[in-house]
Amino acid sequence: MLSKNTLKFIKSLQQKKFRKQEQSFFVEGAKNVTELLQSDFEISHLVFTEKYALENHHLIPSSGVALYEVSQKILESAGTFQSNDSALAVAKIKDNVEFELKSTEWVIALDDIRDPGNLGTIIRVADWYGISKLLLSNESADFYNPKVLHASMGSFTRVQFYYTDLSAYLSRKAKFIYGAFLNGKNLYDVEFEEGGVILMGNESKGISESVSQLVTQKITIPRFGHAESLNVGIATSIICDNVKRHAHLTGKK
Repeated sequence: MLSKNTLKFIKSLQQKKFRKQEQSFFVEGAKNVTELLQSDFEISHLVFTEKYALENHHLIPSSGVALYEVSQKILESAGTFQSNDSALAVAKIKDNVEFELKSTEWVIALDDIRDPGNLGTIIRVADWYGISKLLLSNESADFYNPKVLHASMGSFTRVQFYYTDLSAYLSRKAKFIYGAFLNGKNLYDVEFEEGGVILMGNESKGISESVSQLVTQKITIPRFGHAESLNVGIATSIICDNVKRHAHLTGKK
């Protein structure tokens, strides 16, 4: 039975301060919970309906996890979804561990990306294009925000991330940095290296001055119409697609 205290604990994780205090986060919905159960995250609680149990009995842990089979109404009261007939899971937050940048791999760096939906979309885009490392400035949205995780559609389980002082990290670690600017070189004309950093800036202010000084090549997505700008998630996907297309055409894949 799901106690009031456990329910209160799960609901508290909607707030960043309690996620930090408890070093825990939650995901909800069949897609994200199923991806989580198949990942290397340490799961502490699993709340699910009879329907989810019947369809995913092979994924439900036999030990080490607090299991609660509940009605749809109780499940919905624990999370943020208006409708959830499947599951919700609580897992431990991973340590913020620095990683190395290999010369032959692509990494996405986000400078002050504040919108949770945009961050979640970029995580999903990275996963789609086989980019497994994500650098985030300390001011960027919280990776474990429920809106971020929901927008990622399970891709958060396959992307390694590291929050850091971007200017300090990139100055030490990165060789080739491609930054998105309105006045950069046409994306179609850029000769991309075998690997590097794709740097995206704040939704309204762009890339900060301290980080922009480290950019090797400023790039821009050519505009053919009259829109003033592109959503940062969409822009990231366009740049990633061109990077991978260039690699395919030049044999650098």
